[in-house]
Amino acid sequence: MQTELSRTLGIEHALFGFTPFPAVAAAITRAGGLGVLGAVRYTAPDDLARDLDWMQAHTDGLPYGLDVVMPAKKVDGVTEADVEAMIPEGHRAFVRDTLAKHDVPDLPEGEASGWRITGWMEQVARGQLDVAFHYPIKLLANALGSPPPDVVARAHEHGVLVAALAGSARHARHHAAAGIDIVVAQGYEAGGHTGEIATMVLTPEVVDAVAPLPVLAAGGIGSGAQIAAGLALGAQGVWLGSLWLTTTEAELHSRALTAKLLAAGSGDTVRSRALTGKPARQLRTAWTDAWDDPAGPGPLPMPLQGLLVAEAVSRIQKYEVAPLLGTPVGQIVGRMTSERSVQQVVDDLTRGFEQAVDRIDRIAGRSAR
Repeated sequence: MQTELSRTLGIEHALFGFTPFPAVAAAITRAGGLGVLGAVRYTAPDDLARDLDWMQAHTDGLPYGLDVVMPAKKVDGVTEADVEAMIPEGHRAFVRDTLAKHDVPDLPEGEASGWRITGWMEQVARGQLDVAFHYPIKLLANALGSPPPDVVARAHEHGVLVAALAGSARHARHHAAAGIDIVVAQGYEAGGHTGEIATMVLTPEVVDAVAPLPVLAAGGIGSGAQIAAGLALGAQGVWLGSLWLTTTEAELHSRALTAKLLAAGSGDTVRSRALTGKPARQLRTAWTDAWDDPAGPGPLPMPLQGLLVAEAVSRIQKYEVAPLLGTPVGQIVGRMTSERSVQQVVDDLTRGFEQAVDRIDRIAGRSAR
């Protein structure tokens, strides 16, 4: 699973693993891929520095990356309190009523919400970068389009490649014009924020649109055969996220949520704006159904929705309220049927890749290895 991009980055496999968990990111790197740590949950710079210190100590000197979320256009002078004040009272009442309907307890007195979406705000992401550039990260990925030009320039000054996710060829061309080094073609099947074009269609369109820039295929990929398909479509690697959620290194802190993921089929996800205000694929739950119900107030735009539901999500997760309990995850969840270590997942991917290549060799009349 070697490509020009994997050789440039010094990784054994052209496999890029996005995850919010440092232990998973480090394990992906040690297994021969490039672990990419999601930074959106780090609202305090010291917390990110602590986990990057841990990554440094547990990656054996091998490369890893960081994923941030920041808009290309800057809005000055807007604080979290300013944004909170824009949330209508009717939406707050809807959250209270939905939680009460499912008997979700309050957080203990003095306990703050453990899940905040402030990482979507530019000033928070810039603080994350102030920390990150003190570490030898090899890749900076942005999940919300192209990062601002000064961020791209700053990354390049540190010798860091910049990647951006794209849901269409138009988005990809915009990234190329912004000086991005790698485009992640993320198909409709992917977990989290995603567009409306399937990976099989999107990948070759993006490859053609931004050539000779390297492209990573993303969305619905969870087997070696699917990796081979992505490379056959012109990608120089794959970007995997959902697949790591049920690894033994993942820190979901909820056996109930892990059980729901293991039991879910590929049809048990939905693209909903319930979590952040932008369409994001996640497990379908009573929570997503409530927000998608035409009789309700409907989700607010980003970042209002994320701030509105932050405490509610923390309460649902803390008390493991099964009907409401969910997480962003892609349609590949149907293949996630057992808990395995990251190394076992990577071994299965590379073995399946070899088998797929051998199968194509036989079809093409070449002798299999």
